[in-house]
Amino acid sequence: MNKRLWLFKGLAALSPLLALVLVEGLLRLFGYGHDYRLFVEDPQRKGYWIMNPHASERYFTETDNATTGNFEPFRQRKAEGTFRIFVLGESTTIGYPYFHNGSFHRWLHYRLMHTFPNRNFEIINLSLTAVNSYTVFGFAQQLPAYEPDAVLIYTGHNEYYGAMGVGSTSSLGGHPALVRLVLKLRELRLMQLLNRTLAGIRKTMSGGKVDLRENLMKRMAADQQIAYGSATYQQGIEQFKTNLNDLCRLFSEKQIPVFISNLVSNEKDLKPFVSAPGSTTASAQHQFTQATHAYANGQFAEAKQRFVQAKELDLLRFRAPEAMNQVIQELANRYPEVTVVEAKAVFEHHSPNGILGQETLLEHVHPNLYGYALLSDAFYEALKKKRLIAPEWKKELSFAQLRQQMPITPVDSLKGVFEMLILKEGWPFNEPMAPEENRPKTIEEQLAGALVVKQITWPDAMQQLLAHYQKAQNPQAALEVTEALMLEYPYDPAFYGQAGKLALSLNQPERAVWFLKKAFQLEETFAVAQNLFITLLKLDRPDEALPYLRYAAAHNESAFSLNELQNFVDQLVSAKNQYLADTTNVALSNQLAAGYLKFANTAGAAKYVAKSLRLDPRNPVALQLKAQLQTLKP
Repeated sequence: MNKRLWLFKGLAALSPLLALVLVEGLLRLFGYGHDYRLFVEDPQRKGYWIMNPHASERYFTETDNATTGNFEPFRQRKAEGTFRIFVLGESTTIGYPYFHNGSFHRWLHYRLMHTFPNRNFEIINLSLTAVNSYTVFGFAQQLPAYEPDAVLIYTGHNEYYGAMGVGSTSSLGGHPALVRLVLKLRELRLMQLLNRTLAGIRKTMSGGKVDLRENLMKRMAADQQIAYGSATYQQGIEQFKTNLNDLCRLFSEKQIPVFISNLVSNEKDLKPFVSAPGSTTASAQHQFTQATHAYANGQFAEAKQRFVQAKELDLLRFRAPEAMNQVIQELANRYPEVTVVEAKAVFEHHSPNGILGQETLLEHVHPNLYGYALLSDAFYEALKKKRLIAPEWKKELSFAQLRQQMPITPVDSLKGVFEMLILKEGWPFNEPMAPEENRPKTIEEQLAGALVVKQITWPDAMQQLLAHYQKAQNPQAALEVTEALMLEYPYDPAFYGQAGKLALSLNQPERAVWFLKKAFQLEETFAVAQNLFITLLKLDRPDEALPYLRYAAAHNESAFSLNELQNFVDQLVSAKNQYLADTTNVALSNQLAAGYLKFANTAGAAKYVAKSLRLDPRNPVALQLKAQLQTLKP
């Protein structure tokens, strides 16, 4: 009897839990709510992962505020020789306000793939706007299973007003253990139902939906006066320290290299958002005014110190305090796999008198395009110093070359300008927008404007811009747009092939070869192989041309046999190897010139005729070949 009674009591006690389990099971069965895992199958490409569009929702109390990031695919089975990098962080890390190729990770990707043309890079940016170290740590916990070769991190500005920040509308009191428990519980569909119900009640009581016309900064900031050294101020630093420490411990235990950048923010060209009243040293505005006077008088060391102090005392904490950079340095000292990326030093080096301002930053924390290039350079140099990718970095794309070649289109640049005008018109900047100019807008301005107000998507804007440049017969601009699309869609061979053709039309054969080789790696086709072997033969690289010629001969789609050309190139490779062993042999240089001339390769023929005549100006065979060349069109 006692056993039955105890069984009955046990079942009675467990019944609420069993009911909850049943409800959870039913909610999952009927597809309610979302799976919050970081990666899901790419619906557009079998065998690839992309970032889950719902991954950020559990970090936002109001899911209307939840942000989405990039959807950059990467292979589920990591290919041999691939160097895989994950990027974690906030709005700066994802490239706000440019996004896409304005982001530092795209600058880095472009430079790495040109420095190491035979290496495959996967750089997957998992950053989001309006998040902080809770999201960064939450995402980081899932990464070791996806075989990263390195993890790059830029975070720290959103510890107060980012999702779950201590001063945000979604704050849970600044206790990391409690916050992490709530985040774990939000994976349950039952908790998602409860959260959605409570959000609905809040909306009803407040008289409607979240006002999406207000910028995200205003919607997320609750405590708008956080004093330097206050309890809330310290809580922000402690949550940052806790989350980043656990992240670094995790990756160090897994022996995964981590590169964490220190933080940059505007010192000179942004007055404090909210200042304590009065003209004491505790007033941010007082410090800023004194700094401005010192700067005007050429007292730059004092100006620097006071500008930084004004930022430290700003009560509206959209800029990270210097304590965050101290935390980052301490982590690098503690964990062997952690490297500090000295972005701050790089920005100071490229700023007048070492004081950060409008030269590199758009407003409080977000870099301009030059700033994003500098941020990418800081990470590039850190990777190079660690020799992770290769012991020696030969044939590097220099920073100057990167800035010249990086495919940032006018639409990308203008989009950033327009975004800033809109942002600064609102809180907390409150800068009136200048009257619109009374003139017809260029196609670039039209597309950038439509992009800002979300009338079109970025791919649509690029395709329309490309069509415009093609119609205007502007191959240089068309190549820039094609390269931009190539970076956005690195697994689409069509963009590489199109870029190769445009480079050939611009008489840029070396660039064309780079594009065409990438296209052939992704998809082997006769057309690409044909363009490659023809271009490589013109560049006098028959040994490189031969594999593509053999492929083209085996998959010939033309009306002409390639067998004779293949035999010739076989002989050409042999003759050139002999010539390289004896470059004073005029007979060999004449043989190479004659061979190229037979197949109308005037560039190759002219090169070896010139070599022969330098060695023997009266050589009759060389002179005859020169005469034949002069009768042909170049």
